[in-house]
Amino acid sequence: MKVTRRDFVRTGIAGAAGLAVHPQAFAQTISLQNEDGYKLWLRYAPAPVAVVTQYRRSLRQVLVEGDSATADVIRKEMATALASILGAPAGAIPVVQSSPAGLFEGTLVIGTPGNSSSIRSLSLGADLSKVGNEGFLIRPARAEDRAAIAVASDGEMGALYGMYHFLRLLQTGQPIDRLNIAERPRVQLRMLNHWDNANGTIERGYAGNSLWQWADLPGKISPRYTDYARANASIGINGAVINNVNADVKFISAEYLPKVAALAAVWRPYGVRLYLSVNFSAPVTAGGMKTADPLDKDVIAWWKAKAAEIYELIPDFGGFLVKANSEGQPGPKDYGRNHAEGANVMADALAPHGGTVIWRAFIYDEDVDPDRAKRAYIEFSVR
Repeated sequence: MKVTRRDFVRTGIAGAAGLAVHPQAFAQTISLQNEDGYKLWLRYAPAPVAVVTQYRRSLRQVLVEGDSATADVIRKEMATALASILGAPAGAIPVVQSSPAGLFEGTLVIGTPGNSSSIRSLSLGADLSKVGNEGFLIRPARAEDRAAIAVASDGEMGALYGMYHFLRLLQTGQPIDRLNIAERPRVQLRMLNHWDNANGTIERGYAGNSLWQWADLPGKISPRYTDYARANASIGINGAVINNVNADVKFISAEYLPKVAALAAVWRPYGVRLYLSVNFSAPVTAGGMKTADPLDKDVIAWWKAKAAEIYELIPDFGGFLVKANSEGQPGPKDYGRNHAEGANVMADALAPHGGTVIWRAFIYDEDVDPDRAKRAYIEFSVR
């Protein structure tokens, strides 16, 4: 039911006059007045009575057997969502880590073959291999002729994404008794790119200052960091570059890397990997070297050492984003090298750790061609 501001005024007048006021209308009016958008779709608005009745018949228990930080996130999210959507007291539909009774009627089991004996018992292996570590299955499960629902994946991130997909179904009032869903992401890197600066400003920032409070990190962790990771995971975002492409070498310094690591630790249970923009001339400006030539053996060694330093603190570090030879930024052409040679010195440093180099094709160099629309094509395909 849509409640407008005029409806709110009418409701208030009716109540003051002693007239009958529908409780649901009043509750929805108050809810709309208090809505600020911060929770996005994760606000978990109460479902209509008929839908609540349907869901309570189908859901009696949620079983999440894993003991990792991600499994903890799934349990907490399910408990919060069910209490809000179904309008039931917390714990009315228990969210548990173990179930002596197994998959009894109305159990929703979420997990992977690696962390859940219940998922293993369902023999989903061949189908799970088709969706991969970030994909998931949502389908009916049978345990001794008792109806259950499985949200399963080969990897914990897939189980997390499957859980959010299931909650979207609840939030939109979809039937859940005959689900048969198989999802797999088509894009490997699903990232956000922030242009935040170390002083808290954002280049071309239109919505205030940076979320990252560098003066407080690593000792003080804002709850907004968790909210950020949670919101991203709920729509499948699995990475974010936290700083401006016009990169300040401060972000890869010994002073700042523990701060960056603290932020990455908050994101880790949600599968959001942290990336850094780096300046191509960092071996000079941060390492005190005389050159940043990507073919210089000392430069090669410097990037390898820097990558090892970062991964020691952030084992799931995503990698580097680089803006080179554009708008005055340094790059491999300063040393007579091409972009492939420039990117490979960093790629070789990151490769043993599973990291990625993202090399921007954003070229503002009129010497390449006076036609701006053609510059990047000529730069990367001809040269």
